[in-house]
Amino acid sequence: MPQLTFLPHYQIGPAGKVITVEEGTSILEAALANEIELEHNCGGVCACTTCHIIVQTGLSSLLAASEVEEDLLDRAWGLTAESRLACQAIVGTENLTIEIPKYTVNLASERH
Repeated sequence: MPQLTFLPHYQIGPAGKVITVEEGTSILEAALANEIELEHNCGGVCACTTCHIIVQTGLSSLLAASEVEEDLLDRAWGLTAESRLACQAIVGTENLTIEIPKYTVNLASERH
């Protein structure tokens, strides 16, 4: 089973976390099941960008982003070429290293 390494995040997980998950699980589902409180205002249905993540290693093992996901990502804070929505990124066979951006476009929950 692949390992997901969540890098340290100042509020969600200052120490970071390494978890093992089954293939076919979304990164959002994996995070929530392992007490990583990744924001997901739309409930994980690809309707917002609050679950924006940056996949630092293992990105090529994920299915390509859909056009809808790419359009939403254009609105994400801190967009990079490795950006994905955790609700849409399905874990494959490779290990992943994941960064949770410091901010989201959800101004009501933006933390400093």
